[in-house]
Formats: sequence, C-alpha cells, structure tokens
Amino acid sequence: MGRLLPGAAAGILAAAFGVAAAELLAAATRPSTGPLIAVGGALIDATPTPIKELAVRELGTHDKPVLLAGIGVVLTVFAGAIGVAARRYRWAVPAGAGLLGLAGAGAALSRPAAGVADVIPALVAAAVAGVTLWWLSGTRSGVAVDRRRFLRAAVLVAGGAVLAEAGALGVERIRGDAARRSREAVRLPPAADPAKPLPAGVGPGFTTPNADFYRVDTALSVPRLDPDTWSLSIHGMVSHSLRLSFADLLHRPLLERDITLNCVSNEVGGPYIGTARWLGVPLAPLLREAGINLGADQLVARSADGMTIGTPLSTALDGRDTMLVLGMNGQPLPLEHGFPVRMLTPGLYGYAGACKWLTELELTTFDRFDAYWVKRGWAADGPVKTASRIDRPQPFAHLAPGRVTVAGVAWAQRRGIRSVEISVDNGPFSPAELLPTPSIDTWTQWRYTWQATPGPHSLTVRGTDRTGSTQTKTRAAPFPSGATGWQTISVTVG
Repeated sequence: MGRLLPGAAAGILAAAFGVAAAELLAAATRPSTGPLIAVGGALIDATPTPIKELAVRELGTHDKPVLLAGIGVVLTVFAGAIGVAARRYRWAVPAGAGLLGLAGAGAALSRPAAGVADVIPALVAAAVAGVTLWWLSGTRSGVAVDRRRFLRAAVLVAGGAVLAEAGALGVERIRGDAARRSREAVRLPPAADPAKPLPAGVGPGFTTPNADFYRVDTALSVPRLDPDTWSLSIHGMVSHSLRLSFADLLHRPLLERDITLNCVSNEVGGPYIGTARWLGVPLAPLLREAGINLGADQLVARSADGMTIGTPLSTALDGRDTMLVLGMNGQPLPLEHGFPVRMLTPGLYGYAGACKWLTELELTTFDRFDAYWVKRGWAADGPVKTASRIDRPQPFAHLAPGRVTVAGVAWAQRRGIRSVEISVDNGPFSPAELLPTPSIDTWTQWRYTWQATPGPHSLTVRGTDRTGSTQTKTRAAPFPSGATGWQTISVTVG
C-alpha cells in the first residue's frame, strides 16, 4: 500500500490540475463547457426517469451539488488507478488522459446547444493531466532523493491546481457579480394591465417570496445573460420571423398577474409549488404579429442552455394570461428563475409551459418535434391536476387537546377550487373554510377547526375543482403526467 500511495497521489494531483485548468478556461469563456458541468449535464440526460424522480424527491435543490460531488469521487478513483498503473506501464498515462479527454469532449458535444469549440476545455484537461502525470511519474523510482523530488513536484502541482481553481472561482464570481449588476440595473415599467389587490382575508404566505420559490431544472450552471445583448427569436410556422430585444419587450404593454406555478415532479403534498405576482408581455399578440401558419399546434421554447419546452399553441391563444415574464414579485426575475426572460403558461406544469432563460420560440407541430421531457416519456400537454396539501400541522406533530386549526392550500389552475374537505381517522369528510382567492390561476388557502382528542390520529385532505371534479384517491407517481392521490398525515394529541 505504501508503494501504491505515490502513484495514486500522482494520478489524483494530475487530474485535479487538468480539471482546474479546464474549469478556469471555461469560466473565462463559456462556463457550461467545463468538464464537470458538461459530464453532469450528460449524466442528467442519460439518467432513467425513476432515478431522476428519486433524486428530486429525496435531495430537492441539493441534487445538483450531490451529482457534482459524485462525479468528483468517480474521477478521483479513476485518476488514482491510472496513477498506480503508470508506475509500471508508461502507456497508461496517455491512455488515461485520452479517456478523460474523450469523456469530457463527448459530454460537451452531447449538450443541446453544443458547438465544436465546446470540446476545448475537455481537451485542455486531458493534455494538462497527461503531461503532469508523465512528469510526476518520472520524478520517483524509490530512491530517497527521488522521493524528495516527487514531493517537491507534487507540491508544485497541488499549488497550480489550487491557483487554477481559485482563478476559476474568481472569474465565475466576477461573471456572477456582473450578471447581478445587470439585473439590478433593470427598471421595470408599471403594468398597463396591473394585478388587482389581493382580496381581504387572504392568509399569510399566499405569495411566495422569491428567495423561497422552488427551483427544479437541469441547469448545473445558471446562465448569466446580459439583457443589453439578449434577444428573442420567434420563427418557424409563421408568416414572418420576429427578433425582439429586452428593450423591445419593456416598451410593450405589460401584464401583471398572480399565478401559481408548480412542478410535475411534485409528490402528493410536496413542496414544489409557489405563487408569485408576475409581470410580463402577453404572448398572444406577439404570435399574431408574427402570423401563425395553418397547422401549427406546438410552441417550442428554447433556453440559453439548450433546454426545450413544448407547449400546446392553443394555451397561448385561448385567453389565459400566457406571458413572457420580466418581473417576479415586483423585481426583475432572479437569475436562477430565468433572468432576463422566461415563459409562463397558467394551468400547465412548468415542464410544459415555463421555459427559463428564454431565447427562442418556434412554432411547429407535435408530430414534427418532441421537446426534452417528452423524449423522456413525459406527457406532451402537461395540464395541472386538481390537488391539495396540508401545511399545518406538520406530519408527526405533537398537539395539545382541544381546538386545532388544520390549514393548507388546494389548486386547480384554470378551473379553480370549489371545495376542500377534511377526514379525521378515515371518517366522513367535512368541509373546510376557503379563504378568498384572486383568480382561478392561483392556489386557494383553506382552514378547518378540529376538536382534537388525545391519542394518535390521521388527517386526510381532498379538493374539488369548480367543474365538480374531485381529486382522485388513487395514488400515482409524478411520471408521466403528475402525481395523484389524497394527502394523509399522522399526528399525536395529548
């Protein structure tokens, strides 16, 4: 083991130096081309849907750091093995570097918005790692003086890796600061069609603060887009293409609405839902201005990171407030929520109508093109299902006997909520009180007063929309069209 350690250390140090150099280059040019980000993105694309759903369910917003850490562990083991092999077989150095470069380059080219130049960081990583390992492998042969030479060389390589990684982090920080300054410099004009004030009686927490709004997407590196150079292309099955700048959108009549947005990955009772006051440009007039060709039925939104979201064209034209969003809760869109522009379609899950970092809208047909999630088996249309959730008390809470307020939210965007009912210990359902709600496009808060008696109890909630359809009791996983079932929680009284 003692003789293997120098080889493993050499391989790990060489790989670390190579990756750090590549990340520095990517940070200065295009961050998404860094080897770790590129490989992570390729793994996300290749991961089977059940595993993706498990990651979202168990890890939430920590899924991306865990993925990158896992890639780092695998790379460390691989590099250590190559370093050990290089002690006896010098050909292991170019072989290992070549595999490293091929994996990174292949991952970079697999990204939706990839170009040939995107392979350069991966090739730099392979070259730097290979040369470094060849050098480190030649500084030791078991003699004492060679051990000292190896240690000096290892310290130099480690220092170079640290400096390169620090440089990459510094460049990324500079880019991030520039993006934040660009966002802070945006002055949103007042809406030509402002949202009505929230009705009296709305409970606390009706609107979700930007900092607390859920985030579920595949972007390992948040795109940093400059609104001064950003543009949106509208093309495809149209009479004439349009190209709009951010300033063009700001000068158009803006719409402001309270809308609830939720993720199709949300489990029954899950957290991936929020309500915000959105400010944006109505989409229907833009599409009509471009001229919609006969037969078009799908609107494909493309993101700066290559994501594609397919939306039924009818949902942009049927009178609902589908918009190109510029503002969220009185501020420009946060970077992680799609700055400078995202799309929002009331009544559809985010995967079917809420593309972030929007750069392109193509009118086409569902027969001609399958968007990112549809290729992976998700339903093409994505209408939100009627659902409800208990927010208070928390599951497994210990409560005092007597009057207990049970409260939560229910939603059925584009239909609205007619009633919410509560069952205690699988008994008959009793109606809950509905709090005022501004529109059918938001969730509805509800509360129910329960006379709690000592002992263990279960509480079950179900909602009915304004069409008279009650959410089904049948449990179904989110894949392929959204979770179903009644939420039941357990509590203890006394």
